[in-house]
Amino acid sequence: MAKIAINIATGSLQQDEMIVGIDLGTTNSLVAIIHPESKMPVALKEYDSSSLVPSVVHFDTNGSVVVGAEAKKFLLSDPARTIFSAKRLMGKTYSDVKGNAASLAYKIIDDENRLVKVQVGGQFYSPVDLSSLILKELKKQAEHILKTPVSKAVITVPAYFNDAQRQATRDAGKLAGLDVLRIINEPTAASLAYGFGLHKDEHKTIAVYDLGGGTFDISILNISNGIFEVLSTNGDTYLGGDDLDNAVVDHWIKKYELSGTGNEDTHRRVLRLKAEEAKKELSSGERYESGYEGKELSLAKEEFESLIRPIIDRTITSCTNALKDAGIEKTAINEVVMVGGSTRVPLVKKMVSDFFGRQVNDSVNPDEVVALGAAIQADILAGNTKDVLLLDVTPLSLGLETMGGLMDVLLPRNSKIPTKAARQYTTYKDGQSGMKISVFQGERDMVKDNRRLAEFNLTGIPAMPAGLPKVEVSFLINADGILVVKAKELRSGIEQSIEVKPQYGLTDEDVERMLLDSMTHAKEDMDARALTEAKTEAEQLLQTTEKFIQRNFKELTPQELQDTSLAMQALQLSLDMNDKNLVQAKTEELNAVSRPYAERLMDEAIQKTMKGNKIDQV
Repeated sequence: MAKIAINIATGSLQQDEMIVGIDLGTTNSLVAIIHPESKMPVALKEYDSSSLVPSVVHFDTNGSVVVGAEAKKFLLSDPARTIFSAKRLMGKTYSDVKGNAASLAYKIIDDENRLVKVQVGGQFYSPVDLSSLILKELKKQAEHILKTPVSKAVITVPAYFNDAQRQATRDAGKLAGLDVLRIINEPTAASLAYGFGLHKDEHKTIAVYDLGGGTFDISILNISNGIFEVLSTNGDTYLGGDDLDNAVVDHWIKKYELSGTGNEDTHRRVLRLKAEEAKKELSSGERYESGYEGKELSLAKEEFESLIRPIIDRTITSCTNALKDAGIEKTAINEVVMVGGSTRVPLVKKMVSDFFGRQVNDSVNPDEVVALGAAIQADILAGNTKDVLLLDVTPLSLGLETMGGLMDVLLPRNSKIPTKAARQYTTYKDGQSGMKISVFQGERDMVKDNRRLAEFNLTGIPAMPAGLPKVEVSFLINADGILVVKAKELRSGIEQSIEVKPQYGLTDEDVERMLLDSMTHAKEDMDARALTEAKTEAEQLLQTTEKFIQRNFKELTPQELQDTSLAMQALQLSLDMNDKNLVQAKTEELNAVSRPYAERLMDEAIQKTMKGNKIDQV
């Protein structure tokens, strides 16, 4: 398996249709297929070029877009218009990522309660938009190599991606013109690539340790008679090689006194690339040295390992949890498979090896193994590989909000998928004709500590005494790990269902229409949708701000009132201009004006509440 990534000569693989496997990575992405002659998974590349496509997007001032190695060249020369690590933003709100925003050179819109958007000049892009551009580039390159249209794909995601992040990945594929046949967990894909050459009667329990550029997963699997069964999964969608780089950058900023100079952002951009160099060089050498700003940057291997050890310790904690969830001891693990470019770091290999008490297996290229597994899954779906069965699990618990804000779990984490669960509920008021169904994902007892996925109302329940209606709520998770929720009042037959979507609310029809518009040049429909969403957000902000000012009029200074009034007028006027980017820009301006005094008044309210009280009283 170590040498299966071969060069594919242009024109040698002409077929009517090709289903590809795609690893949409934080740092790099790539495409793989099952070679029609060798029947082995191979990563696509031309001649002596790399199979890896940097997951970087650059937007030129003239409106053109470049992706991959060409875009990476602009990381230093045009950082504000060059987007990297977009995968780490997928399905996240600003409050999820603000602690790491300083390491990014581009602007993230800081609206705490909405999904992240990236601003480039006067344009706004979601992580779905950015990921779709990377997928379009991969599709184009695959079609160039294979000399055949590519319209179907299996795409991998971190095992710990939640429902919103999985759906966002599927939507990005559709926007790129791909029919996404399956979303598959990265460690599971890696296990497929590793186990592809095993004899059918072999039985092994393996741990897949996947440390990529932006995410970490550990999965425990059983492989027996061609059945790949995931026993448990654990990890962190905000822990990866980027964090190793940032630890080095922070060290250099402090060591060489580069903070507080007014150029810290510029220093961080340059030093991040040098940290990548250092990480690679120290994988085989003992010391890294490089000139910068008249200083001699240096980093000894011992220093580097001291900086990154706490980060790797967090991955070991996840390994412990995964074993506990699987109900097995470390001694039951037959192989530890290493996945992701960051596993090339010697300290990572050593700490993982020490934890499991055995040598790690890195015989398959860690950069390519996930895409190779996706290609195998694509071949299974195509009906060409019939002796492999994949049994995956859901990474986080799914449940409903009940009285008092409690989380009632219907599907515990690590439930096998596809799967279904149902539970009955009833009303708590006489004559109650409706019931709100709020779906959450997470491991905490209170729903406020978990992530809301969806909410809908079951209406039309016949008037009955409290406790008499019987409402059955069922959860169905399909093979992609995407959830469908149904609620049915059993006595009357009243029923309502919803396919859980991420907060940006794109339905399948929305995405397909947007794709069709781009193909038929009917761009006005897509623009109208984006404008409507921007206007709706702006109108909600205007209403909220107006109510806030009415309640707190006396606490605001004349200047604050004047600035807010002007910003509100500008936003209100922009609503009539039918310019999405103008509306979003004016929305951000009003946010910027109101945020400081809103935070100040909140702080004052908290201080008044706490004054004169003991801690236990508060």
